[in-house]
Formats: sequence, structure tokens, C-alpha cells
Amino acid sequence: MPGVSSARTQVAIVGAGPAGLMLSHLLGAAGIESIVIDKRTREAIQTTVRAGILEADTVRLLSQTGASSRVLSDGQRHDGIELRFAGTGHRIDFMALTGRSVWLYPQHEVLRDLIAARLADGQELRFETEAVRVEDDGAVARVLATDADGEPLTITADFVVGADGSRSVARRAVTGPAGEGYFREYPFAWFGILCEAPASAPELIYSNSPEGFALISQRSATVQRMYLQCDPDLDPQSWSEEQIWEALEARVAPHPLIRGPIFQRDVLRFRSYVASSLSSGRVALVGDCAHTVPPTGAKGMNLAIADVVVLARALRALMRKRDRSLIESYEPDVLERVWKAQHFSWWMTQMLHLTPEASEFDRRRQLGELQSVVSSEAGRRYLAEAYTGWPLDLESLL
Repeated sequence: MPGVSSARTQVAIVGAGPAGLMLSHLLGAAGIESIVIDKRTREAIQTTVRAGILEADTVRLLSQTGASSRVLSDGQRHDGIELRFAGTGHRIDFMALTGRSVWLYPQHEVLRDLIAARLADGQELRFETEAVRVEDDGAVARVLATDADGEPLTITADFVVGADGSRSVARRAVTGPAGEGYFREYPFAWFGILCEAPASAPELIYSNSPEGFALISQRSATVQRMYLQCDPDLDPQSWSEEQIWEALEARVAPHPLIRGPIFQRDVLRFRSYVASSLSSGRVALVGDCAHTVPPTGAKGMNLAIADVVVLARALRALMRKRDRSLIESYEPDVLERVWKAQHFSWWMTQMLHLTPEASEFDRRRQLGELQSVVSSEAGRRYLAEAYTGWPLDLESLL
């Protein structure tokens, strides 16, 4: 009977998403070894289409560290968004308000770039390897897993990072079995579609209407991503294409939409979550296993990258100098941004969506809030500053 295989590294990273791969990349640049594992196949990671609005400093980090040469050449720079309500569009000009932009570059393309960079550097990525448990005995930490052949694998490391998403296995080693934290679930979801069509607008449209919210977004010159507010229990296959297009068009009217064949549809539930603790001993959490936000504020992947910037600096100090001070301050250092992002995501969500119990007063108050934002330079600037991202301290990593 085969025995348990083993591996030894300085940092074991559970999860080959943007956070885990970017952390490995930054550690590798500092000469720190890591092993990244993920239960998914490489193909699944690189081809699952996900949202991709990147903040200015996320793009700067990807491009200037060599993690992605395509983000600037293939990504689409957006200098603003449109807030649409009461049948009228109002542009929020990011460049005029903050001097910063965002880039539309899908998450699976970020992952493709990061995987290629890690393999080119000879770093160890283990796909189809599923973490079962993370242990920390004080002297070392371990990831107990099963490999691609279903055989047991133990990875021993000086430090373990959980980057394995909202259903994290690693989180238990930090928060305990109860997994307590701060949680909110919203009474609506997004019905999302991918369609083959040219863009219906040059920038994203966030629309508040009496029928509910809609977001008109893009993925490429020929593939568009659009969302409309729906019941969380909606079966995405229950609507015809004609029903979907009519609902979208009603919510952005009179702005015209370019229709095309719909080839993917799904329902995305809305949750806000922050774990009760983000680090303990030789284990820390980054990205969605530490926190999740509603997608309205485009903060998910950017917040994960912000975690990684702080943790990479702390792990460099730990591995090079045996200095734990930055590891000890990791949680308070990242939580300030996490809660700012939670607030911004909640604010955008409540301002643009209709809740099931909303009264006519609530509806009119909401329109008053939107009008207050677009008619005030201070209101527009706050939205632009939060959307394009609060600055990251990147100098020591570049």
C-alpha cells in the first residue's frame, strides 16, 4: 500500500487564485520558496470566466513585477463609469476627479498570466491537489492533502497561507472549528449572462430602475457580461433569451443594448463576510477565505491583492530576519482597508438595488441619494476614489 508522500518548503499556499499565485510570485522575487496547491485543474482555473475590474495599483503591481505583460496591452483602460437612474445617465469621471483609472481585464486572464510566470520561474504548482486540513504545532505548520492520484500528501512549511476561497479548509486553523465571523446575506442576487456581441457602451453602466438593478459590462470586443437583479432562488434556465433581453433593456432604457447569443448564465448570491481572525501562529488568511464583499463595488480581487501586498512584506521579514513583528500586525494592518471596502460595497449595493420590502419612501430616498452623489463634486470624488482604489504601499515590493 503506498505511503504518505511529503514535501518541504518555506511557505505553503493553499489556493491558486489571484491571491495565492500573486503571493508566490512576490515571495519568489525575494528568493523565498513556496509550494502552491489547488484542487482544480489548470484548465479549469484558466478558463472559468470571472469579473475583472482591476484598480490602478493592482495593475501597477502586476505589470511592474513581471507578473503580467498583457494587462496593459490587452486590458481595457476605463476612465469612468455611468450611474444611470430616472432614465438619465451620469458619468463619474475618474481621471478628472482622482487622476486614476481602472482596467477591464478578466480574472481568468490574470490567473493565466500568473501561472505562466510561476512555471517560468521554476516554482512548484500542484493542481488537482486538495487540502484536507492545516495544522500548526508551533514549530512548523503542515498542509495535509490528497494529490492528483488520490494519495495522501503532507507539505511541511515554516508558514502556511490560506488562499482557498470562501469555502476555505485553511480557515479553520486560524478561526477554530466554529469559523465565527461577521456575516450579512442580501435578499437579492445577480442573474449574469455572457453573450456574443460588441459592447453596448464604452464604459460600465450601473443602473437603478423601478424594475431593479442592472449592470452593463464587457469582457472583450466580442463577449459582453451583463447582470440584472433577481431573486436568489431564481433558476437561470427558467428565462428565455427574449425575457432576459427585455428585462435588461427595461432597466437601462432608453439606452440601447446590442443583443447577441447568450452562451452562459448563472445566479450570483450576495454576501458580506469578514473572518473573526485573519492570522494565528504560523497560518494567515488572504482573499475570499478571509473576507467576501458584494460585487457592486468591484473590490473582490483587488482586496485580495491588497492583503497579499501586506502579507508578502511580513513574510519577507519573517523568512529573512526571523522578525515576526509584521506578521503580528498583519491583521490590524489589512482590516482597515477590508472594512472600508465592506462599507463601499454595501453603500453601492444599497444605493442601486431594490429590496423586497422597499416602500415608496425608500424608493424616493434612494433617488435622492443618487442625485446627491452625482450633483456633488465631493460625492463623485468619494465614489471615484473608492472605486479606483485606495493607494497601496508598493515601493518595497517593486
